Amino acid sequence: MTTIGLVAVACGLIIGLGAAGACIGIGIMAGKFIESSARQPELMNTLQTKVFLLLGLIDASFIIGLGIALWFATANPFVAAH
Repeated sequence: MTTIGLVAVACGLIIGLGAAGACIGIGIMAGKFIESSARQPELMNTLQTKVFLLLGLIDASFIIGLGIALWFATANPFVAAH
C-alpha cells in the first residue's frame, strides 16, 4: 500500500473514531444530566451550564481531530519525504 493510501486510512480512522467517541461521550453526559436533574431539580440551572461547557469541549476535541485529518488529506507532509 502506498503512502497516500495509508494516509487516507489514517484520516478515516481519525474522523470515524473521533466522531464515535464524541457521540458516545455526549450521550452518556446527556443521560447523566437528565438523571441528576430528575433527582435534584433545584440544581438544574447549574448543571445545565456545566453540561453546555462540557459539550463544547467534547465537540472541540472532535473538531481539532477533524482539522488535523483534513490537513493531512490535503497538504500531506509525508508525500514530500520521498
